[in-house]
Amino acid sequence: MSRYHPRKARKSIFAALVRARRQFGGKTVAIVDADDRAFTYTEIIRAAFALGSVLRRNTKAGENVGILLPTGAGSVIAFFALLAYGRVPAMLNFTAGPRNLGAAFDVADVKTIITAHRFISIAKLEKLEETLKSKVDILYLEDVREQIGFIDKVAGALGPIFPFLFRAHPSPDTPGVILFTSGTEGDPKGVVLSHGNVVANVEQVRAHIDLRTTDVVFNPLPTFHCFGLTGGVLLPLFSGMKAALYPSPLHVKIIPERVRTTGATVLFATDTFLSRYARAGNQGDLDGLRFAVCGAERVRDETRAAVKKKYGLQVLEGYGVTEAAPVVAVNSPEDNRPGTVGRMMPGMETRLDPVPGINRGGRLFVRGPNVMQGYLTSGSMGEVTPLPDGWHDTGDIVEIDDEGYVAIRGRAKRFAKIAGEMVSLAVVENCATAIWPENQHVAITRPDPKKGEQIILVSDNADANRAEILSWAQSHGVPELAVPRKIVHVPTIPVLGSGKVDFVSAAKMLDEA
Repeated sequence: MSRYHPRKARKSIFAALVRARRQFGGKTVAIVDADDRAFTYTEIIRAAFALGSVLRRNTKAGENVGILLPTGAGSVIAFFALLAYGRVPAMLNFTAGPRNLGAAFDVADVKTIITAHRFISIAKLEKLEETLKSKVDILYLEDVREQIGFIDKVAGALGPIFPFLFRAHPSPDTPGVILFTSGTEGDPKGVVLSHGNVVANVEQVRAHIDLRTTDVVFNPLPTFHCFGLTGGVLLPLFSGMKAALYPSPLHVKIIPERVRTTGATVLFATDTFLSRYARAGNQGDLDGLRFAVCGAERVRDETRAAVKKKYGLQVLEGYGVTEAAPVVAVNSPEDNRPGTVGRMMPGMETRLDPVPGINRGGRLFVRGPNVMQGYLTSGSMGEVTPLPDGWHDTGDIVEIDDEGYVAIRGRAKRFAKIAGEMVSLAVVENCATAIWPENQHVAITRPDPKKGEQIILVSDNADANRAEILSWAQSHGVPELAVPRKIVHVPTIPVLGSGKVDFVSAAKMLDEA
């Protein structure tokens, strides 16, 4: 574990990769793909210069170029290829559907995207591909490789030797990558992270958690999700750790075995996926892990207990937002406090604004070197809307204790006001999870003529019933206001590609039911 030095973060993302190569050795294996292809630091940089040399003929300097690829060597090399020549990668969610992708193209002014024929075929995205062709130019990695000529090969050969002469030299304060909010509660927005934001967040995590160059990080999370990009790719790359990449977190029967065969010692996941891996894996599959880091959603006590019993695995819960590149707080192996998301990253400031009806904690605002430059929205005409005095409103209600440990109480939007009282929908879901831990449950509010709002629980458990929740609540001191008025049963709870529950789709399912 190292100290956080702000000056180390004052680099472009590509310059940070070059620095890592110099520090850890060009022949050191940096990433391993799902088909066991290994890439050293030098090979990544060489491929980025050669591929980027072709891509710059099809794009303009400073242009936002979309990447529509799964987690793997292809997406990593395409990402650095764009950065090498001063383009800005816009990471696209291929599970979002044509409407949300179209919105992303509009807000970020994306005219060209990079994908692969093989990916389109394997993921069965031909219909989406046809729709996108009417909106943007599509470059396929297979076709781009065929265009690599003598000049491009020279760039690939000499770039790793003289990177300063070939690569672009953007200021750390210029846009480095564009990601998009998940759209769990509405249309996605473009999040503009500077080079300095991203590199700073990597340096913050390195200063916060004991990571070793002997560690192998297993990352099945998508690179269009900031947790998967910064935590699962850039953190290991810039820290000298090998990253074992896997294209989909949904392959729950394959991933536990893959964790074992790659020799992984650190796993990045969400609670939803980790609980599935634990159930699907064979005894011993996850035994080599030092710890698993979970973010994007609350880690349930049932998940902790299950992985501890079967694999002896410690789960570190963290908290992040795309707007903070994304890590805001995380527990450490040496001081892991379940029920909290650990302490804030070094160099970050916090502010808790009071929320009417909520007595403990407040609405969290954050400011720091990792906090974004601003949003791109449909009405911004490509201009970044900056943050007021650098403060980002997370929209989350949190408590911070005297020792600095952060506990998340829920999103401000996910509270119901019933008879004048504020009720966290997360508490409602936690009650249901405690009774039926093998299932998923989503609490949704609807208007109530007498009490203002009512809570309806959507569950994939056909046997879920209000009487059991009421009995559990009464015996555990949970107020009756947190017991849902009714329960609606659905076959499955919709989940986004990032692993979060898709609240918009769940609400539509409720209305249809």
